Amino acid sequence: MSDYGYGLWLLVVVNSAVFIIFAVSFFHPVSARDWRALGGFSAFVVALFTEMYGVPLTIYLLSGPLGDRFDLDLTHNRGHLWSDLVGWGGDPHFSPFHLASYVFIGGGFWLIAAAWRVLYVAQRTGTLATSGPYARVRHPQYAGFLTILVGFLLQWPTLLTLAMFPVLVVMYRRLAISEEREVRRAHPAEWAPYAAVTPRFIPRIGRRRRTTDAAAAWGRSSSGSTNPRGGTR
Repeated sequence: MSDYGYGLWLLVVVNSAVFIIFAVSFFHPVSARDWRALGGFSAFVVALFTEMYGVPLTIYLLSGPLGDRFDLDLTHNRGHLWSDLVGWGGDPHFSPFHLASYVFIGGGFWLIAAAWRVLYVAQRTGTLATSGPYARVRHPQYAGFLTILVGFLLQWPTLLTLAMFPVLVVMYRRLAISEEREVRRAHPAEWAPYAAVTPRFIPRIGRRRRTTDAAAAWGRSSSGSTNPRGGTR
């Protein structure tokens, strides 16, 4: 199977480890809830690279009913399913889907890291994290994880990861709501107006100035708080 670019289990382990270690270093998990968020992401990554370099289950299942129509076979390049489905004739690594995946994956990791810097300062000062990425969304680190997952789905969709994605969306939403209850109790005066104009995951277009100004004001007003978390993920 290695002749087709599969059965390369060392690559499965190395690539999974690299992305999981990156996520740990950017996310800085502390609580059990943080580790659950990281665990969901890690399971997705392992499932993805298992099919990308290990066993091409999705290609095997689809090559029967769709093989003749879309010229699917077990070669490695056929794993870029979006390129096959739209009839991209060039190198799949340079398809719009693959190039867009780099933007989503890189942007997601950047968002997680940028949010951590703001959250770390808020934790140290006992204030509510409302600046930087937190001025646009209430949970930028969870949004970053979901952005990375979208990037992986653009690059190498599989039946398993496509099924896992909505489950992970629900999981991150539940974790976010659980965090919000804690932060609301710790910052009752500041949280309500902040949450009223700041979306949970998807930023509002054209609201940046208003939200940023309001978040900065609430951040200053919460300087007397003693919440060790400093905000949401």
